[in-house]
Amino acid sequence: MMLLNLFLSAMQVTLLAVAVVLAYYIFCYLISPLKDIPGPVLAKFTNLWRVHDCYKCTTSETQMKLHAKHGVAVRLGPNMVALNDPSLIPVIYNARGTFLKSSFYSASDSLIHGKKTEHIFSTRSNKFHLEQLTPVQKFYSIQGVLAYEDSIDRALLLLCEQLETRFVNGANAGKTCDIADWISYFAWDLMAEITWSSEMGFMRTGSDVDNMIAINTLSMKYLGLIGQVPWFAKLLSMNAYRPQWVDAFDHALYFSLAQLAERQRASQSASSPETLIADPEKGSIAGDKKDYIASFLEAKKLYPDGITDENIVMYILTNLSAGADSIATVQRAIIYHLIRNPTAHDKLRAELDAANLPFPASYDETHNSSKLPYLEAVIKEGLRIHPPVGLCLERVVPSPGLELPDGRFIPAGTTVGVNPSVVTRDRQAYGPDADEFRPDRWLRRDGEDAEGFVARLRRMDELNTFVWGGGNRTCLGRFLATTILYKATAALVGRYDFVLEDPAKEWTVRRHWLVENEDIKVRIAQRAVRAVSTAC
Repeated sequence: MMLLNLFLSAMQVTLLAVAVVLAYYIFCYLISPLKDIPGPVLAKFTNLWRVHDCYKCTTSETQMKLHAKHGVAVRLGPNMVALNDPSLIPVIYNARGTFLKSSFYSASDSLIHGKKTEHIFSTRSNKFHLEQLTPVQKFYSIQGVLAYEDSIDRALLLLCEQLETRFVNGANAGKTCDIADWISYFAWDLMAEITWSSEMGFMRTGSDVDNMIAINTLSMKYLGLIGQVPWFAKLLSMNAYRPQWVDAFDHALYFSLAQLAERQRASQSASSPETLIADPEKGSIAGDKKDYIASFLEAKKLYPDGITDENIVMYILTNLSAGADSIATVQRAIIYHLIRNPTAHDKLRAELDAANLPFPASYDETHNSSKLPYLEAVIKEGLRIHPPVGLCLERVVPSPGLELPDGRFIPAGTTVGVNPSVVTRDRQAYGPDADEFRPDRWLRRDGEDAEGFVARLRRMDELNTFVWGGGNRTCLGRFLATTILYKATAALVGRYDFVLEDPAKEWTVRRHWLVENEDIKVRIAQRAVRAVSTAC
């Protein structure tokens, strides 16, 4: 009888606890100023709905459907509203940064030497962001990026050498190639080369060295999930007995630490420490090297109060993980969609052939809208149809609040955001076929007057730039990424024919924090070999 009474008492306590929790959520829902914003029922009560959606890797598709059903404002959490109105982008993502990043980004802070460290991407502080941006900004300008063009060319030459050896020439002719994997190997080796003057061996071995790419992909999934409930990420970081798999996400961080330590040892043993110079066009330490670590170390000299070794490690890590994956994601999308769209592919091929570009072509030769307008259109369309980010870029509404164009009011303290993968399908800006890959939308239409074309192009361009974020937090590496996309697309499309191994098989796409795309199995045939640039 005593055991029965204890059991009944435990049941009563449990039921009471459940009732209290339910009452709390219902009360919060009833008093919420967002209760009239439509969205999934569960999302109005808990962020676990967002966690589940991110776990399914269908974030963009889900949000597109919700916006199609409910309009420009959709409630994705108790205090989260997704917005899909292009006119709100310059308001939310303004140059003054009045809409601060949300706590979603705190999950991206890194643990360095036991210390939780913000960095240029994760920080919610405009002051800290500016302090970290100012010393290195010039190295990511178009002029700074072109200082590394020789490194980009060397990586392209190595990619083509490996593709031809493994899949084109001799006994390997006609062998199936997963071009998605090889574009990843290229992007990671390239970012390593321009960051610390040494490739990592992805292309030479034809493999994911030390599973670094796979671990980074897993890390991005984790950050997307845990960012929906950032308080849980904080609990994990403080737990000395946290599961070992949490620490596995720091693999690239430790690798970056090792690269910095190696460079510092080399600089200390060099006969002339002054070989560390600020101008990337003049070289770096250890002879003729030109890389980002040299630039970061010089920035530390010029800004000793603002740049620490920990900050440099985070610059390196951002270059490697976020930079390589973003470039690879868009480049894979461009190649895949061109293979799937023979008309667009043939137009680009004809334009490249007529231009008679050297191999590899320079950035100035490829980024020429008057000579290669279709190449420019393809790059823009690739970015538009497949941005590297699959979640809303979250910001916190400042006082006194945000009034939507339809008159509804979002109070201060609410988290809002626009999803680049959703807004770049806007039909008013891009037309009724916005879900299709069609580079011709970027060209002047038959019968379209010059003034109308310029206005239409401006609307599309303004919206397309949002794939790199907006305002004071626009992606620092956007010029580097586009430079690589122009050069790599011209090289690959101009040099090879790609045929899908199984035309009936679609690629695999997973959308979470970053967008994954993989499984592009092709057979490759080499076209007439172009002259190889002597600059390499």
